[in-house]
Amino acid sequence: MQQNKPFNTNPYIEQNRTNIDLGLQNPNPYINNTTEPVQNNTSLLGTFDTNQFLLGALIGVAGAYLLTNEKAQKAVFKTVAKGGAMFSAGLEELKERFEDAQAELDAEQNS
Repeated sequence: MQQNKPFNTNPYIEQNRTNIDLGLQNPNPYINNTTEPVQNNTSLLGTFDTNQFLLGALIGVAGAYLLTNEKAQKAVFKTVAKGGAMFSAGLEELKERFEDAQAELDAEQNS
C-alpha cells in the first residue's frame, strides 16, 4: 500500500534538508519568501507614461511623413545642404583668422 504523503512534496528531494543545511537563504531565486504583501498594479497597462507615449507618437508621425512625402524630403535635404555650406564658410573664416593671428605673431618676432 502507498504511503499517504502531502501532495505538495517532491519524492526526489530529501524532506529533512532545510535552507540552513544548504547554506542558502532562498534556494529558488524565483520564489519570494517574504511575508510582505506584493503590491499588484491594478492598471491593465502597468506603468504607462503618457508623455513618453506622445513623444514616440510624434516622432513616428514625423518619420512617416518624411519617408512618404517627396516635397518634405527635398526641403529637409535643402536645409541640410545650406547648413553644411554655412558650416564650411564658418570653417574658412576661422582658418583666415588663424592665419592672420599667425602672421601678426611672425611680424612681432621679426621686428
